[in-house]
Amino acid sequence: MDSRKRLAYAIIQFLHDQLRHGGLSSDAQESLEVAIQCLETAFGVTVEDSDLALPQTLSEIFEAAAAGKQEMPHSRRSSDWTPPSEEDSAEAERLKTEGNEQMKLENFEAAVHLYGKAIELNPANAVYFCNRAAAYSKLGNYVGAVQDCERAIGIDPGYSKAYGRMGLALSSLNKHAEAVAYYKKALELDPDNDTYKSNLKITELKLREAPSPTGGMGGLDIVGLLNNPGFMTMASNLMSSPQVQQFMSGMISGTHNPLGTPGSSPSQNDLASLIQAGQQFAQHMQQQNPEVIEQLRSQLHSRTPSTSNEEQQE
Repeated sequence: MDSRKRLAYAIIQFLHDQLRHGGLSSDAQESLEVAIQCLETAFGVTVEDSDLALPQTLSEIFEAAAAGKQEMPHSRRSSDWTPPSEEDSAEAERLKTEGNEQMKLENFEAAVHLYGKAIELNPANAVYFCNRAAAYSKLGNYVGAVQDCERAIGIDPGYSKAYGRMGLALSSLNKHAEAVAYYKKALELDPDNDTYKSNLKITELKLREAPSPTGGMGGLDIVGLLNNPGFMTMASNLMSSPQVQQFMSGMISGTHNPLGTPGSSPSQNDLASLIQAGQQFAQHMQQQNPEVIEQLRSQLHSRTPSTSNEEQQE
């Protein structure tokens, strides 16, 4: 594979990380965005080309070089790798535990830093990479999560949680076919894990679903709802509500505008009436047609993979 593309990918990934978490000014962020576009165009790569990822991020390579350290391989099978001392192993475990505490406090950037320090001391521990992958996912850095899961799997091919977290990260990148394969592998290793089973079904459903002009946001079955007599009756009742009719009449005639655009007089009372009508409509639906409400909840819930089993760090 072209080493120049690998280098360009590493730089682009670094710049993306700086955009997300670098605390830069708006002018600096705009400059970085331009730089990213130029690099992507010049080298024909994007941040989603995870197959170009190096074993370490650019920051990790730089830190190791700056400290005068030789890059440590991430596989236990490497013949030239020296196991960490007992002191380094103990310190790495302490850092990992502290990282777990930061995850509980939702200090995800701090957790990434602590797991990274643990990895520096013991780069052959799959748990450290898998835990950092979870922190990356919480920060929305799904590419980083994929890379760390790959490293964890390279160290321990039988580590089910690494496959499960890989599936979550790939799903977030809309790479559902790849996510399905990793969920299946996770289930092979941990067949009783209900979260993996649920996420596999959801991801397989997403993979089968094709974009449809009749589909709503998140694949909501709008056609099914419109064909539901109960839903249509309640919708008709809502539109017959005096508050809704008054609000819509005012919007059409231009006599009032709840958004307060120039040339119109804002009416908070009208907006409040509309909200009240919507609340009454929702309460009526819940009381009279709970099965319709359950249908809506089921459709919305079934579209999102669960992380309930992924919250606990080891």
